[in-house]
Amino acid sequence: MEYLRAFLVGGILCIIGQILIDKTKMTPARILVTFVTAGVVLTALGLYRPLVKFGGAGATVPLTGFGYALANGVHEAVRQKGFLGVFTGGVIATAGGIAAAIFFGYLVALIFKPGDKS
Repeated sequence: MEYLRAFLVGGILCIIGQILIDKTKMTPARILVTFVTAGVVLTALGLYRPLVKFGGAGATVPLTGFGYALANGVHEAVRQKGFLGVFTGGVIATAGGIAAAIFFGYLVALIFKPGDKS
C-alpha cells in the first residue's frame, strides 16, 4: 500500500508539472523553481507534512520535496541557533543532495559532450 500511495502522490506532482509544460509558456527552469518554492510555502503553511506522511517518497523525492527539506532545515536551525539558522539551516539540511547533484553533473559532463541544443 505504501508503494501505491507514493506512486499516486508522485504521479500527481508529475501531472501538475506536465500540465505546466503543456499549457503555459513557462520555461522548464521556472517550473523547477516554482516546484521548489511551492514545497517551501506549503511546508511553512503546514500543508506539506501530511502529504509526506501519506505519500512518503512520492512527496519527498520530487522538487517539492527539496523545498520541504529546505524549509524543515531552516525551521530546525532557527529553533537551535536563532536568527543565524535562517542562513544556514537550508544548506545544511540539503547538503547531501546538493553535493550529489554537483558530483553527478560533473561526471556526466566528463562522459558526454555538454553544449547547446542548437
